[in-house]
Amino acid sequence: MKIFLLMILCALSFSSPSAKDATLLADDPVTEQRLISISEEMRCLVCQNESLAGSRSDLANDLRREIRTLIKEGKSDDQIRNFMVERYGDFVLYRPPVKPITWLLWIGPFIILLIGVAVLFTYLRRRNSAVTTIALSDDDNKRIDALLNAKDEKGAL
Repeated sequence: MKIFLLMILCALSFSSPSAKDATLLADDPVTEQRLISISEEMRCLVCQNESLAGSRSDLANDLRREIRTLIKEGKSDDQIRNFMVERYGDFVLYRPPVKPITWLLWIGPFIILLIGVAVLFTYLRRRNSAVTTIALSDDDNKRIDALLNAKDEKGAL
């Protein structure tokens, strides 16, 4: 029985795969290549951490179809990007342009980092200044020694 199962497994593993090659989404390979290069620079509005080229959401499929139509109409890559930005805003681009409305987006992480370093520095400085050495009088030292000796004598018993 084991030999029979092994023979079937070998026969199935050596047979040719029946999967078809992936078909291009556009009739023209040049159009498809342009579509891929443009859509890799754009963000999927549903998935947000995925490019338009890699997303499989319905909206991404619609946007790719729209980009394909614009390519067939003879629009340039810049015209297509401008169309998408006009319709969906700078958020659709993975690398939004540096302009006054996006300054916080570009500089914000560095500001947050500087604030964090300043807060940490202030905290450490206050903590170090709060820990000060207090000089004990001779009477205090004698009391501490007496308490420690009393504890040692109790522990020895």
